[in-house]
Amino acid sequence: MTDNDTSMAQPVGAQGGTVPLVLDLDGTLIRTDSLQEQALAFVRRNPFAIFKLIGWVLAGRVALKEQLANAVQLDPEHLPVNEAVVALAQREAATGRKVVLATAAHAETAKAFLQRFPFISEMLATDGKTNLKGKAKAEALAQRFPEGFDYAGDSSADVEVWKRARNAITVGASSGTVRKAKKVSNVIEVIPRTPVLKAFIKCLRPHQWAKNALVVVPAILSGLIIDPANLLPLALAFFALSLTASATYVFNDIWDLQDDRQHWSKRRRPFASGTLSLPAGIAGALVCFIAGLILALLAGPAVLQWVLIYVVVTLTYSLWLKRKVIHDALTLASLFTLRLVVGMVAVAAEPSPWLFVFAMFFFTSLAFAKRHTEIARVIEKGGFWVNGRGYRASDLPLVLAAGISSSVAAVIIMVLYIIEDAHQQSFIKNGDWLWALPPLIFLISSRIWVICQRGELDDDPVVFVVKDKICLAYAAMTGISFFLAWFGVPL
Repeated sequence: MTDNDTSMAQPVGAQGGTVPLVLDLDGTLIRTDSLQEQALAFVRRNPFAIFKLIGWVLAGRVALKEQLANAVQLDPEHLPVNEAVVALAQREAATGRKVVLATAAHAETAKAFLQRFPFISEMLATDGKTNLKGKAKAEALAQRFPEGFDYAGDSSADVEVWKRARNAITVGASSGTVRKAKKVSNVIEVIPRTPVLKAFIKCLRPHQWAKNALVVVPAILSGLIIDPANLLPLALAFFALSLTASATYVFNDIWDLQDDRQHWSKRRRPFASGTLSLPAGIAGALVCFIAGLILALLAGPAVLQWVLIYVVVTLTYSLWLKRKVIHDALTLASLFTLRLVVGMVAVAAEPSPWLFVFAMFFFTSLAFAKRHTEIARVIEKGGFWVNGRGYRASDLPLVLAAGISSSVAAVIIMVLYIIEDAHQQSFIKNGDWLWALPPLIFLISSRIWVICQRGELDDDPVVFVVKDKICLAYAAMTGISFFLAWFGVPL
C-alpha cells in the first residue's frame, strides 16, 4: 500500500473484531490547538489575565489544561476541522468500525467535541493527574486496546504512539515526522500539510502594501521627489511601514480569531481557517516587526518615531477602537494620514495642513464604505449586530450619510487647497490643470459608493480602487493633471 493510498486498511484482532481507528484532536481532527485557543480566549476577555495565565503555566501542563478547561468553554462548531480526517472517520464509522478520540486536551475540553463529531464512540483525554501525550498516550491506548489500533496524529510526540499502533496515519505532519513514523510503524496514509510559508505570506497581506505608497505623496506635492537623495529614505520608509503594518495584521488576526470565524469572508484567513498555527504566525510577525523598526531607524529617527506611533494607533484600534461606532472610521483614516506623515519626515518636506485634512475626510469616507458593506452583509443574513464591531443593522443609513458627506468634504477641501495654497507653490508652473482634481476625486468616491450601494464592494474599498479599471483610470488622469501643472504645460 502506498503512502498516499486513500483506502483504509482494517486489520482484524485475535478475536475477530476490527481494531479501532484512533484520532488525535489538536492538529489532526481540528486544524488548530485547543489549548492555544483557550489561552487566547482567556486573555482576550481581560488582557491583564495574562499574569494569571503565566502562573498556571508555571504550575505545570496538567494544571494549565485543567484551569483553562474550567475557565473557557470552546465552541467546537466554530473551530476549523480537517475535512480529510473527518471524511476518513465517517467512512470508517459507517462500516461499523469504532472511532476513538485520544487527545492530550483536558477531558472537559474534549467532551465538547463528542457532540460535533457523532462518529466518535469513545474518548481518552488528559485528566487531573496524567497529561495524555507521547508515551502516556501510547501506554493508555495499548492497555485499552491490547488487540491493536490504528492511529492518526500530526506531531513528533505521536511517534511514541505510532510505535504501539498497527498502522499509522500522518496528518499535516512535517517531513521529518513522517520519516520517523515510517521507521516505527506501517504508514498507510499521509494527509499533507498546508505550506506554512504560503499561509504566512497570505497572513501578512502583501496586497495591502499598496497603501504605503502614500509615503511618496508628500515628496511629490513638495517637489522633492526629483532629488535622487530622497529615493533611499522613501524606499526605507515604505518597507518599514509595510513590514510593521504586516506584523500588526498578524496580531489583529490572532486577536479577532473568534470573530473572523463567524465572518462571511474573514473565516478564510490563515489563522481562522487553521492553515497557519498561532506560534508560527507570532514568530514570523516578530521577525517582520523587528526588521521594520530597523529599516525605519535607517531612514531616520523621525521616521522611527512616527512608525512607532503608527503601531501604537493600530494596536489601540485592534484592542479597543474598532468596536466604537464612528471612532473606528476616524482611526482608520488617521492611519492613512500617518502614512503621509512618515513620508513627510522621511524627506523633511514642509507640512501641508491641506493634505492632512483632505486625507482624513477622503479615507474616513472609505472606512465608512467598508463598514457599510459589513452591515449590509449582516442584514442580508438576517442578523442584527456586526460581529466584533459596535454597529447594528439599524446604523446602515447613518453610515451611508457619514460616508458620502465625508467624500463631499474631501472634494471641498481639495477646492480650497487649489485656491489658497497650490498656486503659491513655486514648483507649480500652471495651476489651472489642478482644477481637474476635484471632479476626478468626486468620480472616484462616487464610484466606490455606487458599487457599495449595489452590494458589490468587497471588504476593503482601497483594494477595490487598486483593482478597478475605472478608478485606476481616474487616478491616472489625476496624476497626469498634477504633472501637467507641475511642468507648466499650457492649456
